[in-house]
Amino acid sequence: MVHEIRHQDQLLAILIPGDHQFNGIQFLTPNELSQQLAYMQYGAGKIIAAHVHNPVPRDVAFTRETLFIRKGKLRMDLYTDDQQYIESYVLGTGDVVLLISGGHGFETLEPTELIEVKQGPYAGTEDKTVFSSVAREKIQFNRE
Repeated sequence: MVHEIRHQDQLLAILIPGDHQFNGIQFLTPNELSQQLAYMQYGAGKIIAAHVHNPVPRDVAFTRETLFIRKGKLRMDLYTDDQQYIESYVLGTGDVVLLISGGHGFETLEPTELIEVKQGPYAGTEDKTVFSSVAREKIQFNRE
């Protein structure tokens, strides 16, 4: 089951657990986001027509990150825009998370391999504000 993580009325993240399944294509993001996320599952023989993407001007104000946890386990801590801790989730092998708004931080709980996809290029120190210090509780996300 796909989880929309919200704080008050703000969509912070979309989490696709590693065991999620849906036959066909499932778009998971609202149209107003600058990063689109979809889950796809097809049987053998499905043809996706060859294509090229046309230039379409887009206005991107915020960086959206998508993390693919290839292997391992990490804790994801979520924060408000003003650096107040909200909650934590434990992500594992096969999970995918799109980070949409608010702040976030991570701690690996075992050796972990990640793939990150986001808008680029990276703008160095202009790209993000690193929190000086934060207090957090550790609330674990349990899929069982």
